[in-house]
Amino acid sequence: MPLTLDHLVIHVSDLPQAVADYQTLGFTVQAGGSHADGHTHNALVGFADGSYLELIAFLEPAPQHRWHRHQQSGREGLIDFALSPERVDQLIARVRPLGLAYQGPVDGGRLRPDGQRLQWQIGSPPSPDLPFLCGDISPRSLRVPEGRVRQHANGIQGVASITLRVRDLQASLWRYQTLLEVQPTQAPLALSGLGLAQAVLPLGPTGLVLLSPLKDADTAAARTLRQELDSLGEGLLGASLRAPADTPPAWQAWPLARSHGVHFDL
Repeated sequence: MPLTLDHLVIHVSDLPQAVADYQTLGFTVQAGGSHADGHTHNALVGFADGSYLELIAFLEPAPQHRWHRHQQSGREGLIDFALSPERVDQLIARVRPLGLAYQGPVDGGRLRPDGQRLQWQIGSPPSPDLPFLCGDISPRSLRVPEGRVRQHANGIQGVASITLRVRDLQASLWRYQTLLEVQPTQAPLALSGLGLAQAVLPLGPTGLVLLSPLKDADTAAARTLRQELDSLGEGLLGASLRAPADTPPAWQAWPLARSHGVHFDL
């Protein structure tokens, strides 16, 4: 079964405020609950395509947590994303001999506000340009509710594409081809006018765009991307959401303060 996008992780400082802001932006937001480690709690924005946004906030200092540096810096925004294999252990066993040293699986879980306990397994990536793995043990429909909660006043239907900043385009491209078992939808391009190099791969219904600065390029885009790589490292740069053609103009420009630092395109 092809790997698909499970969810995007958005770090926020104040979860109730983030929930209220995303509701103002026209999203239906579901209460998530507290994670099994007691360090974080979350809320979800589920989409018709099966993917979702996870708004996550820390409940206490957690120096060993994979996202602790974001808690320390106070930076809000996109920080990670997950793929959802049927079996995390089987995927790790496939890619390790090929040179992708994913770690795990490690048990994870969450207690929903209604008392329902959820269980899953996590696989941790060997490099920051890669996603983590989240494979359900309890039914996924308990973790990501279906039905009317996936309908939104702003008309958003799913995640059309995600864009990642990477240091070495060819190295990251090889890692993703190995992980996803897919070929690029187009040959890697040098966007000379921007000073960037780009590769695009399919991730189920979602496009995966890799961007890196061209060597010695001195354009504004290349300088900005280098600065982000130096300060934030490799990882998610932005996301494009799938919306109907008749989306009202009021939903097409979201202030970063309301989206908590996330650059969304429609």
